[in-house]
Amino acid sequence: MGLLDGKKILVTGIANKYSIAYGIAQSLYKQNATLAFTYHTEKTRKKVLNIANEMGVKLVIPCDVTNDNSIKKLFFCIKKKWNKFDGFVHSIAHSSKKQLSGDYINNITRTDFSRVLDVSCYSFSGMAKECRNILKTNASLLTLSYIGSQRVIPNYNVMGIAKAALESNVKYMAYYMGPNGIRVNAISPSPLKTLSIYGIKNFKKLLNFTTMCSPNKNPITIQDVGNVAAFLSSDLSKGITGQIIYVDGGLHITAMNNFK
Repeated sequence: MGLLDGKKILVTGIANKYSIAYGIAQSLYKQNATLAFTYHTEKTRKKVLNIANEMGVKLVIPCDVTNDNSIKKLFFCIKKKWNKFDGFVHSIAHSSKKQLSGDYINNITRTDFSRVLDVSCYSFSGMAKECRNILKTNASLLTLSYIGSQRVIPNYNVMGIAKAALESNVKYMAYYMGPNGIRVNAISPSPLKTLSIYGIKNFKKLLNFTTMCSPNKNPITIQDVGNVAAFLSSDLSKGITGQIIYVDGGLHITAMNNFK
């Protein structure tokens, strides 16, 4: 028996075994969910297929979330195989490396700003829009945020703005999808050693700061995030929607580290 017996869940954003999405997929799999994966490029296709084989996932579908037709094709394939399903995990964000260092004002461009918001924020609601009619009652939609949405994190720059927009997106989506019994939440984890964090300048200092300042000195892992995702995808969390759930060892409650 598992928390997710009989549930069918789509997981997006797996790039490799260090991805947060991989930790989430592992936890969902261990709780007996039937999974589907997406991949973005041919470069990631082989890695995603290998992970799919590891978890017995039969449904692996390409999707470019900047393209509405690609999103439509994704859910056409989902409907064809599953008819209806129990939700998805949105673990998608993107920014050029140039935007993740230095002075935000000097570096930002209209093109980069629009693309970051499109990929990192709009895509969540864009996906929900296309699959709304094939989601079961009590379905759960999950996305991933970060404390940079609420506080200035040096070098996080435009991604902080995108995450702030994403968190607001979660609340509005939860309000409008609630009457259909669909829940929408976000998980905000600590910085983790994933492919994406290596794009942020001085990311090692960011990791060290996290460990130093969080009340819980045990580093958060992708499995910790995955376990919370499994709970939020299950019927045990039916009363939770429109929330930002922090999985950061308490980092978000602190103002400064211990002087001792």
